[in-house]
Amino acid sequence: MEGRVARAFTPMNLVRQTADGTELHILEDGGVELGYVAVDSTVNGRGCGGLRMLPDIDAEEICGLARAMTLKYGFLGLPQGGAKAGVRGDPEAPEPDRRALLERFAAGMSRLLRDELYIPYPDMGTCAADILAMLASLGIHPGRRAIRDHDSGHYTALSVAASAEAALRWLKMDAAKRTAAIEGFGNVGRSLAVLLAHAGHTVVAVSTRLGALYNPRGLDIQRLLRLSETMGSALVEGYAEADRIPVTQLPELQVDLLCPCARHHSLHAGNAARLQCRIIAPGANNPLTAEAEKILTDRGILCVPDFVSNSGGVLGGTMEFAGVPYGKLAALIRAGLGGATEALLEQSRRERASLRSVAERIARARFQKVKRRSEMPGLMGRALQGGLALYRRGLVPSPVMGMLSPFYFERLPIFIKRA
Repeated sequence: MEGRVARAFTPMNLVRQTADGTELHILEDGGVELGYVAVDSTVNGRGCGGLRMLPDIDAEEICGLARAMTLKYGFLGLPQGGAKAGVRGDPEAPEPDRRALLERFAAGMSRLLRDELYIPYPDMGTCAADILAMLASLGIHPGRRAIRDHDSGHYTALSVAASAEAALRWLKMDAAKRTAAIEGFGNVGRSLAVLLAHAGHTVVAVSTRLGALYNPRGLDIQRLLRLSETMGSALVEGYAEADRIPVTQLPELQVDLLCPCARHHSLHAGNAARLQCRIIAPGANNPLTAEAEKILTDRGILCVPDFVSNSGGVLGGTMEFAGVPYGKLAALIRAGLGGATEALLEQSRRERASLRSVAERIARARFQKVKRRSEMPGLMGRALQGGLALYRRGLVPSPVMGMLSPFYFERLPIFIKRA
């Protein structure tokens, strides 16, 4: 969304500018691509986003994720730039091996991290302890509240459920009589299955990287959760009361609600014509290619933009950082993202435009507005920034921030039912 002058920080760090202005850093180690940092946008010179460790990530995926972070922050109205990073590695490797890999990555990206052009957070395959150890290897010690684990998967699931319920209401479908399929039974998918089942949905299919389960009469979610704790992805081998189907077949099942909560681009031009759902509410980032989203929209399938439906992870994590109690936090996510989805649907109908085009326009406009406000703050803005700096250092008690911060969050644009 904005361009920056590319600078090579180390001999191993190759810097490129993508066609849409994202600054991409490719870390090479012995001629092999080790990892990537993509800075899509900045606020006050900084871009924020998760650092994931997976064996098959690539530059295109990381750039797309960084762009999604910009849209997510912009749609919510939070003053953060969008960035993302990925390290090629096995997230289940022994801890010393994982930490050594992250330290090599940090050494190659040291200027980015030292200058805070990129601020990393935990993501797939990493945790707060990994990030803190990686930064400590460079002599960087963030404030004690700056980086910590939080229940991002659950917060994401809350917003996916809220967006899905808003879409169901829009289509005048009874949530208590509808079927759902969840692609990916990880942190987001597990929480989402519980929320949907509690709301009366019949969850008929789930998947892991090892396969998918399908039972048109519904799956026992509590049993799946117990199996997940003991068997991980192999839970699909321990649940006998369902058909075992290929992972790629799950999106094509005849269900009312499809929630892709796995990796990017699982819905593409090759399978979009075979989907039979009524609504798609993503928990993953960029699960639909642009071609797939157009095909599905033209077919009348309601596709909630991913940066809307899954933005609860960012919003919830920010509120948890600010000390907002869980009950208030969950209520704000449900109200904010449910109402925002309804407003998008209404504006899309009014303008006769796709949900994606309307949502992206709103997100980009909000991002530019919050960027200007944050980089040229008035007296109140400077006071807020100063208070946050003290809070990050642990100099303001969490209960005090928790009492004051909901007033800030309730003024975010997602709580206004018109764009």
